[in-house]
Amino acid sequence: MQKRQLGHSDLFVSEVGLGCMSLGTEEQHAHSLIDQAIDLGINYFDTADLYDAGVNEELVGKAIKNRRHDIILATKVGNRWKEDRSGWTWDPSKAYIKQAVKSSLHRLQTDYIDLYQLHGGMIEDHIDETIEAFEELKQEGVIRYYGISSIRPNVIKEYLKKSNIVSIMMQYSLLDRRPEEWFPLLKEHNVSVIARGPLAKGLLTEKPLEEKLKSESYLSYSNEELIQVLSQLETVDSTHSMTGLALQYCLFDEVVGAVIPGASKVQQLIENVNAGSAERLSPQVYRQLQDLTKCEKYEQHR
Repeated sequence: MQKRQLGHSDLFVSEVGLGCMSLGTEEQHAHSLIDQAIDLGINYFDTADLYDAGVNEELVGKAIKNRRHDIILATKVGNRWKEDRSGWTWDPSKAYIKQAVKSSLHRLQTDYIDLYQLHGGMIEDHIDETIEAFEELKQEGVIRYYGISSIRPNVIKEYLKKSNIVSIMMQYSLLDRRPEEWFPLLKEHNVSVIARGPLAKGLLTEKPLEEKLKSESYLSYSNEELIQVLSQLETVDSTHSMTGLALQYCLFDEVVGAVIPGASKVQQLIENVNAGSAERLSPQVYRQLQDLTKCEKYEQHR
């Protein structure tokens, strides 16, 4: 598994990481998936305090505690659970971030987080205060670097201008190419993209077409358009599986630091790693894939 440098940090992450939200809550199963991921060469694990109200962090923490220094561990903050666990509210305040990080460290059984990410963000936030919280946590040695998870153009611009973020997590796939609009600016600031959802909810996998099309649409793609584009994508390059095309498309541009597909089964994990380790796409195939898919702007799906 090849590694890439995340932005201007000294974090070198496996090109395929593991999005841990799909691990479930059964401890033995989650541990088995994480063990297998590490054996396959994955060193980058992404969780959040929001997932299963902290249980996900606990499971990840237990699974990696004996090999913590071999792992690049990322988690997120900003969504504050209500007391009755009936939902959560948005809280990017300095006070809450500095409180929440202590809880995450406890659940993860570690004394530092490699990449701490703001789990959302709005232009109405007190952004300077949020940045100050992350910077202080860096100075305290509690986190090594920080980033944001956002698809809001105005928020992205503010953090690029004011902060020392090393990454922006964005939903990115062949069927959701909106982040590409931002690639030139991100390169200027030496900030990496972490691509979540690179398989577009399973649409870009080897599942039979009738199994994949469970909903009537995906973003601006109608059901009819999905049938057409997925059928066309399958004919582009016989040397790659559909999963391979999807992950290699996302990894084609060096601004992408890692793709983080989820996996709830070992076989899915193996398929993802094999796809991420496959031969790189040629520029010709890359352009063919672009010609078959839409490249829209975030403003069209706010």
